[in-house]
Amino acid sequence: MDRSVTPYVTPWTGEDTSPGAVVVTASGVAYADPVQDALARDLDGALWTLCRGEASGRPEYAAELHPERQKTAMDELLCAGCKKPADRNEHGMLWVLPLLDDAVAADWEAVRSAIPPMCEPCADRAPNLCPVLREGHVKLRVLEAEQIGVRGTLYPRPGEPGEPQADVLVLYDSPDLPFVVARQAVRELCRITVVAFAARLP
Repeated sequence: MDRSVTPYVTPWTGEDTSPGAVVVTASGVAYADPVQDALARDLDGALWTLCRGEASGRPEYAAELHPERQKTAMDELLCAGCKKPADRNEHGMLWVLPLLDDAVAADWEAVRSAIPPMCEPCADRAPNLCPVLREGHVKLRVLEAEQIGVRGTLYPRPGEPGEPQADVLVLYDSPDLPFVVARQAVRELCRITVVAFAARLP
């Protein structure tokens, strides 16, 4: 497998990003090991998924983005493909996103994305690698991209009924933030210019 063309945020079969065991208390979720717990918390207080294994085997293009590398790319606004700085021009930073159901009529302003930005060469290459983008995608230029929260597994508070809910968006100012194990950082994309739409690739 040619690792040079595999996007930075793509998980590999040799990696384990399944949720680890956590303890839920009245103050939130935590890992039982205090060292792991401290390492897995970001500056906003969110607890992040602990990833194990190494980038070996084969890339899993259809899977969720690798949590640690996705977070790095989103925090530092790095290209999701090559980890270099994302492309910028006078219209903003470059993003490539899957099409919404009605792509032409869709209002992309303030769309919330867990996909990091890209550089131009990776933006051209990504639809050939990613099965989701291959179904159709849009290129956007974005002038504002505030990081607003995380997606992850939300745990019920002690004594509350229900099971943990996967893939929940939790904003940084939400009282639910201490009860989520984050898997993806989310930015809200504003002051958008639509550059191009691409239909399903053959």
